[in-house]
Amino acid sequence: MKDLPKETQSQIMQLQLIEQNMQNFLAQKQTFQTQLLEVENALKQLEKTKETPYKIVGPIMIATDKDKLKKELKEKEETLNLRVKNLEKQEEKLKEKADILQKDVLKKIKK
Repeated sequence: MKDLPKETQSQIMQLQLIEQNMQNFLAQKQTFQTQLLEVENALKQLEKTKETPYKIVGPIMIATDKDKLKKELKEKEETLNLRVKNLEKQEEKLKEKADILQKDVLKKIKK
């Protein structure tokens, strides 16, 4: 690595940072996808039940209106979907940038 020009070394460091960012995006995306799955399952269970639903607020469970709870869950589902899509777009941009940098670095190394 010391034999490489400073510009190439800098590009390699940029690639490493991009890789770290992509790993962070992946972890965040997995978290949001897990939350999304939980919300979707809650909505399915809410549709099935005929009894009064409860929601957890802090350390207690509170009886709540089924329609109100359904609305809250739908809003949360939309928000989580937007977050996942946003992360996927950012991830794609980083991937493109990494591909360009990687090709450039490989060209310079082969010379």
